[in-house]
Amino acid sequence: MGQIELREQILALVKAYGDSAPAETAFKPGENRVNYAGRVYGSSELTNLVDAALEFWLTAGRYTQEFEDKLAKFLGVKSALLVNSGSSANLLAFMTLTSPLLGDRRILRSDEVITVAAGFPTTVSPIVQYGAVPVFVDVELKSANIDPAGLEAALSPRTKAVMLAHTLGNPFNLDMVKAFCDRHRLWLIEDNCDALGSEYRGKLTGSWGDIGTSSFYPPHHITTGEGGAVYTSNALLAKIALSMRDWGRDCSCRSGEDNRCGNRFTRQFGTLPPGYDHKYVYSHFGYNLKATDLQAAIGCAQLERVPEFTRLRRKNYEYLRANLGDLPELAIFEKTPNSNPSYFGLLITLTKEANFSRNELVAYLEERKIQTRNLFAGNLTRHPCFESLRNGVDYRVVGKLTNTDKIMNDAFWIGLYPGMSQAKLDFMVSTIREFVEKSCK
Repeated sequence: MGQIELREQILALVKAYGDSAPAETAFKPGENRVNYAGRVYGSSELTNLVDAALEFWLTAGRYTQEFEDKLAKFLGVKSALLVNSGSSANLLAFMTLTSPLLGDRRILRSDEVITVAAGFPTTVSPIVQYGAVPVFVDVELKSANIDPAGLEAALSPRTKAVMLAHTLGNPFNLDMVKAFCDRHRLWLIEDNCDALGSEYRGKLTGSWGDIGTSSFYPPHHITTGEGGAVYTSNALLAKIALSMRDWGRDCSCRSGEDNRCGNRFTRQFGTLPPGYDHKYVYSHFGYNLKATDLQAAIGCAQLERVPEFTRLRRKNYEYLRANLGDLPELAIFEKTPNSNPSYFGLLITLTKEANFSRNELVAYLEERKIQTRNLFAGNLTRHPCFESLRNGVDYRVVGKLTNTDKIMNDAFWIGLYPGMSQAKLDFMVSTIREFVEKSCK
């Protein structure tokens, strides 16, 4: 039997293996764990993964190209690049805007970038690591997103960009944020890592700004294991991002490709000798942030599931909100007007009616094997990593981060991912209600 026939037989067996996966065992409340998120996959992911493994093209290859093309088409943008994590995606997106090719719009060290402190640190880390200055604006309690009313107060002659995440899949007010950026000629970086499939005015998040990012870590909307993406419709930004992702080289050849430009040995760059090999000319100080074709193969199958995943996330949010929203002690975060979120989780904030603490409620849930998460850093400026930074020099805070601190102290979130069964949703509802009712007695 030849290799082609063997490969077909192997893939047929893998598909049969995936299709015959045992059904989930009956959920036992209080005994089985209720995870806040998890991977959801089937035979198509397994088949693609084994297909890529048999090909043994371990770096970026045909599946990477297919994934990038399909992701760009899904988002309605012109270019997408697969990278090795969402954190790398944020790093690459930000560093793209520091390129000398951008002229006077280039972000320089000591320039300012408006953001929020209530979120995940790698939205802010690239700003600090480069030597730019994050400027923190407070958030709205209802949406857990930036309060657009603080944008003008955050503006200074050094402001070059706004870099924000859509909190737990809930889009920030893109009308106001984008208008602010356009009015002041600022870059808008959309951290879309928790929001793939979310919409604002019918247009997918991640496609509104100059450049967007995704994460494909297992808890996220789709997974490639480790992985992420950077995407844009700006041809110059796409060129810079590709260069910086791939070691900073000037060449745009794909992995295994030579002389795509047709001028590999005929041009001159900098003070290099004429005809220096273009594959080894570097226009940026870059990185190697590529993912593998194995990861891309999984991602190609996962992309097909996005519409169903999005439907289930919205359905689960509505169920949890309908069954917890009447408790005066708890405030469920609300979608931003004009948006249709693909929720990453259900954010719950204690109100002034609560006679218990966030930690007491969370401990009660965790003891019953219901997994919870804080809203990531809560207030990033309160963390040890900021102890060596100087307020007003290395970062700025606009006004008081009152709502940010409220989220830090009194908010947490629970899961609603597509693999969440009805029995688990019911158990989360009954356990939270049980705790609140006991506390009121």
